[in-house]
Amino acid sequence: MDTKFLLQVEKVSKVFGYGFLGRIKFRAVDTVSLYKEDEPKILTIAGESGCGKTTLARIILGFLEPSEGAVMYKGRDIHRLKPKERLWFRREVQAIFQDPYETFNPMRKVDAYLSEAAKNLLELKNPGEASKCVEESLEFMGLSLKDVEGKHPSEFSGGQLQRMSIARALLPKPRLIVADEPVSMIDASMRMNIINIFKELREKLGISFIYITHDLATAFYVSNDIGIMYRGSMVEEGPAEKVLLERHHPYTKALVTSLPQPGKRVEWLKRTRASGMEIKEFLAPGCKYANICPQNFEKCMKERPPMFTVKGVKVACWLYEGQ
Repeated sequence: MDTKFLLQVEKVSKVFGYGFLGRIKFRAVDTVSLYKEDEPKILTIAGESGCGKTTLARIILGFLEPSEGAVMYKGRDIHRLKPKERLWFRREVQAIFQDPYETFNPMRKVDAYLSEAAKNLLELKNPGEASKCVEESLEFMGLSLKDVEGKHPSEFSGGQLQRMSIARALLPKPRLIVADEPVSMIDASMRMNIINIFKELREKLGISFIYITHDLATAFYVSNDIGIMYRGSMVEEGPAEKVLLERHHPYTKALVTSLPQPGKRVEWLKRTRASGMEIKEFLAPGCKYANICPQNFEKCMKERPPMFTVKGVKVACWLYEGQ
């Protein structure tokens, strides 16, 4: 494995079953490869709900075992780590989840939870050292230990709790944070505040991010690179500006150009998503977008397109064969 990469996702797939006794198998993540360079950047994985991006995030975090492929962090297979290496990985790679209220135990006080997290992650035995570590993390988020002492999660707003979730993630001084839809359940007035925090953490602390989202506006604002997922597959990836402004794949074009227009949501849903969870699209022998693609032709229906490189962007579309 190439040591210039911080993270390598190599042809990762995750197979689930559905139907009677789960006998019919489909790939929720289908042969996805990603390469995150060893420098502070924000890599976004974007797509609709049900496209497989959260499943991919859980595989990267080590919560799910891939059915095929491997995830390498600093050259080590994260699903084959020894016990001591797992603690090292937990320090290096942290997670921020969609619902901040699920991050904290509602029955426990926030400061006690943060202190215990510091002790476990950093193997601290001295309570004073743990409190100092918590204080430093909270201060970076514009909070103090006095703000949270003796209080339960229910006493805070969603935005405040998400800032505390980020403070928790900062405790071990990680190199990489995987943020799964971190602003989708936060009041609109707080969303850009959280996004700007990610940019500040990248610039000041050198932390890289994998940002999982369906919100292309925040993706465009915060991302260095972006991958667009559809039905478990990566259909386009590259520098965020190139992907979101030039829009090579027909799905990317539909996703970007239709969604922001007032009054066009129903049309956008018809163009970009089949009704409900169409398992048959995951099982398609050719391009998974072919059935609703306005530019499809016979080959699209029969053969899965590889990634073609077009003007510095990778695109899984037969339109670019030979270019």
